[in-house]
Amino acid sequence: MARDFYEVLGVPRAAPTADIKKAYRKLARKYHPDLNPNDKAAEAKFKEIQAAYDVLSDPKKKAQYDQFGYAGDRPQGGGPDPGTYAGGGFEGFDFSDFGSGSFRDLFQNIFGGAAARGAAASPGPRRGEDLLYSMKIGFEDAVRGLQTRIQVTRLAACPACAGSGSKAGSSKTCPSCRGTGKASHQRGYMKFSGACPVCGGRGTVKSGDCHECRGQGLAQKTETITVRIPPGVDNGSRVRLAGKGHAGPDGGPSGDLYIQIETMPHPLYRRDGVNIHLKIPITVPEATLGAKIEVPTLQGQAVIRIPPGTKSGQKFRLKGKGVAAAGARACGDEMVEVTIVPPPFGDERVRELMKSLEPLYGGNPRASITGEDKP
Repeated sequence: MARDFYEVLGVPRAAPTADIKKAYRKLARKYHPDLNPNDKAAEAKFKEIQAAYDVLSDPKKKAQYDQFGYAGDRPQGGGPDPGTYAGGGFEGFDFSDFGSGSFRDLFQNIFGGAAARGAAASPGPRRGEDLLYSMKIGFEDAVRGLQTRIQVTRLAACPACAGSGSKAGSSKTCPSCRGTGKASHQRGYMKFSGACPVCGGRGTVKSGDCHECRGQGLAQKTETITVRIPPGVDNGSRVRLAGKGHAGPDGGPSGDLYIQIETMPHPLYRRDGVNIHLKIPITVPEATLGAKIEVPTLQGQAVIRIPPGTKSGQKFRLKGKGVAAAGARACGDEMVEVTIVPPPFGDERVRELMKSLEPLYGGNPRASITGEDKP
């Protein structure tokens, strides 16, 4: 049984639209798939949140949901049985605003409708296709976010016919629906309203095709779009721009534009989620005696303490010096790995000094590996 939409967003039933929108934004930032890659639970939660907001943010759908307990295609928990409404059916109840996959489609499949009886059905206005745009950005731009402009070529309403697909002056009022774009049919006690099958819901029919788009109503258009890349994106992240994809046929809504992110490598840092890794060289005296050294971070220089006797490959953590992903409560960390750099080999003084230090090692440091320490 589906959860109550108010419970999904965590708001009371009397919550104003502003509170509903605020709750949705907070939850959407937390469970957005871009911020939870490969997390199926978060993806399902995000879809549930989106479905709840789609209904509760629309005054008409919200009123319908509050009265009947319906949202989209199915009754919510606690709602009355669909067959118990006044008159024993759905007489006069208009399902046309619920879009594809609505009650209208469901009951046509169960009880038979115009399509089941073989009537010609027009698809009507359809949503346009989505667009995918690949974008390369620098390592630090991915960490900090950026705003940029891109050029995108997409299908838009044909300027010659304003998207109608008709030759100028050839459109006329649909004789079937008389310009309303709607048609109804009845099955027993149940009456359904939907798009007119003659004009596809447009309210007009054409007698001649536009010479520019050949009746499609769409034409290619190149435009410049401002894109905001949020902080913390990584390789494979996608940023969605709603309504910036291809325009829909027959006046349908546009699809979305997805920006696919590819980050370029950094000369110093390697990223692992919200953490970054850095290798830093230190001298033999610093490793032996200990020292305080400066290391670069994404926020500027920081000081770390190298304790005496530090070995090559030892790692030190700088908390909060990693990536601040959007919606995260805290930054990741920077992991600093030290590498001991030997002194210059060509200096004779160094050679003599190293020879004098050799007896201090107290034997072969590889004895446990080569087996020389066995009796």
